Amino acid sequence: MLTRISTLGPLLVALCVTGAVNAGQAFHDRIHSDALTITTGDDIKAEISFGQNVAARVLGRFKIHDDAALNRYINLVGTALAANSGRGELTFHFAVLGSDSVNAYSTPGGYIFITHGALALMEDEAELAAVLAHEIAHVSERHIVNALNIRATDNSVGSGFSRLIGAGNSTTQVAFTQVVDQAVEILFTKGYQQQDELDADRVATLLLSTAGYDPLALRRYLERAQAIDDENSRAMNATHPPSRQRLRSIDQLVKEEGLDSTRLARIKTRFDQHVSHRE
Repeated sequence: MLTRISTLGPLLVALCVTGAVNAGQAFHDRIHSDALTITTGDDIKAEISFGQNVAARVLGRFKIHDDAALNRYINLVGTALAANSGRGELTFHFAVLGSDSVNAYSTPGGYIFITHGALALMEDEAELAAVLAHEIAHVSERHIVNALNIRATDNSVGSGFSRLIGAGNSTTQVAFTQVVDQAVEILFTKGYQQQDELDADRVATLLLSTAGYDPLALRRYLERAQAIDDENSRAMNATHPPSRQRLRSIDQLVKEEGLDSTRLARIKTRFDQHVSHRE
């Protein structure tokens, strides 16, 4: 079980971000209609329990950045985005990790982490929202759940979790630990399938416009990350599709959704107040 997750603190009221475009509303309707449904409280608890165990492994590797105000700000931005994620049954948690590496991580159940190094690479709040939206998309699209095939015989995601978590015998506990190990391996070593990363970029870009942020923010951030030639960026690229492929995919999506002429918020001043001076 996750023993330090309470240090993330309660989520606060979401930021009031306006200006979503028609394409964003269409996406909002689409993601809610397309989302797989976990219908019972036990199912939801099981997914959250699994995610907590994976998140505990993340916190075993990295410490949460010791800045309560910064973590509060990250939660505000993340919560505003998660409200449109199609996973209203989850309470998302966000935190900054005290690592200079450039990366972000998410686990089933809605636990999302971004490194201090990733924040240092950003220029405005829209880019912060873009990275958080990408991780939210991994949760809403259930990429780890699907990659690990956590389903029961009735093809229910929730029942699959319950099957691994609910039983108390040692065999099931070993199986559960093994699945947690596999999830951690996806986060830190193997990476998601390339199509999952491209799907997360797609969902994140549409989620940005829905929340009123510049839909090109993720593209701007990825282009800047591509230009950095150091060990951290190479480690990130090892578990992601080629940057040029991701940029082309975003360009195509923005054109198809009519977002190429959209001018939505970047919010640099507020970002600088909360992030840029916290070196």
